[in-house]
Amino acid sequence: MATGDWLVGRDRHSAAAERIYAAAAELMSREGYDAFSIDALAATVHCSPATIYRHAGGKTAIREVVMSRQAERILDSVREAISGLTGSDRIVTATTVALQRMRADPLAQIMRSMASHPGDDWLIDSPIVARFATEMVGLATPDPLAAQWLIRAFLALWYWPLKDPEAETEMVRRFLGPPYRTAVQS
Repeated sequence: MATGDWLVGRDRHSAAAERIYAAAAELMSREGYDAFSIDALAATVHCSPATIYRHAGGKTAIREVVMSRQAERILDSVREAISGLTGSDRIVTATTVALQRMRADPLAQIMRSMASHPGDDWLIDSPIVARFATEMVGLATPDPLAAQWLIRAFLALWYWPLKDPEAETEMVRRFLGPPYRTAVQS
């Protein structure tokens, strides 16, 4: 058990929030979102539930921050993979790398399990997901319709993956890449 005040000499609010979010991510990864509770989080961080609420909010607010941070890490790996790519190559690479990272990530699996079906509004309407779709296509300005189409195609692959990864990559290359190459270049 921790001894002393772990917030001494720091910006107390930021330090507390960071510690809470890190512990929440670990708890959610280990036990799932449904088993995650403010009381369990408070015990892990060695503070009161009131401290959790004061510095990080409730269960839903914590989930949003944890998922947002995890999504940003996945997006960073996709950004690195698509750096310098354009058109169809960019879309195919972004899609396949994102699928690989999300399928391997425990928190992404929890996010997936929290949606009763792929079209749940909180997932489809996520600004992170829309920003990713716009960035993945390589558009300078957001195209909400293109982002929504890409989100739905991506979610279909995430929820119902092909058993053969090479066949899945070929499917993405053949059917996801060419329409955007044409649409982006027109």
